[in-house]
Amino acid sequence: MTEQRLISELEQLVSEGRNPNTMHIDLLSTFDILREINYEDQTVPIAVEKVIPAIAAAVNQIVAAFQKGGRLIYMGAGTSGRLGVLDASECPPTFSVPPSMVIGLIAGGPDALQRSIEGAEDDPDQGRQALQDINLTAADVVVGIAVSGRTPYVIGGLNYAKSVGAVTVALSCNPNSVIAGIADLAISPVVGPEILTGSTRLKSGTAQKLILNMLTTASMIRIGKSYQNLMVDVNASNKKLVARASRIVMQATGCTPEEARRVLDQTGNDVKLAILMEITGMGIEEARVALQNAGGFLRKAISAKTA
Repeated sequence: MTEQRLISELEQLVSEGRNPNTMHIDLLSTFDILREINYEDQTVPIAVEKVIPAIAAAVNQIVAAFQKGGRLIYMGAGTSGRLGVLDASECPPTFSVPPSMVIGLIAGGPDALQRSIEGAEDDPDQGRQALQDINLTAADVVVGIAVSGRTPYVIGGLNYAKSVGAVTVALSCNPNSVIAGIADLAISPVVGPEILTGSTRLKSGTAQKLILNMLTTASMIRIGKSYQNLMVDVNASNKKLVARASRIVMQATGCTPEEARRVLDQTGNDVKLAILMEITGMGIEEARVALQNAGGFLRKAISAKTA
């Protein structure tokens, strides 16, 4: 693509426009610069709210994939790729899922997480190859993340994903984007021009982070990873999380710290099992069977025992 054609494409993107509210930001004091940033940031959740129906449709597809043993795969370049990798990496400690269940792919590979390898995004074949390397199947969901909606790496990945029958989702911050036209579902919050023209790590990045949070959190809740609003599948892998596990048991059951520790020791820090045992009086093996029969849903297992 010639430079002139690329310039012409960028001129059409909402995310690349100049923000009339910040034309004189370089003349402001530190306090006023920060106030302008904060003012613009406040518009992001409103833009995300408008696309909740599309987010919900994507969550339903992700839940269906998880229930069939499929995976959620994020792919993007630059900031978009880093946000996808971040969200994927938070799922194992938060919900005790295997790292292979939610995967983040970034153009340029792991090195691109710490240093800019922005040229990697220009190759659609890299997007295809990245999905081939993880053995993409029709059971998976692929979310292509690109603020512009025209990143070749993401386009290549989405086209390949469609060819194998995987569900595809486009997450961009421009309406009627290229990737929106490729994917089965399109999530396109329009947050408008950035305070610094084209610096899409700002409002656009914030919108992406909010939506990625929603995709994984809602999906995990839907497959039984919470009880009430407690993270009952938390992986107690360090001292803070061990303490959090005890506190969750206490919050869910009203038991003492000593009792929470006693039952967690019995279950090997399995919070969900510990709560079920504490509320119902079940032994550990009976509780395991009850949870299995309830499909891993703690509330359902408790209701079946106490009905």
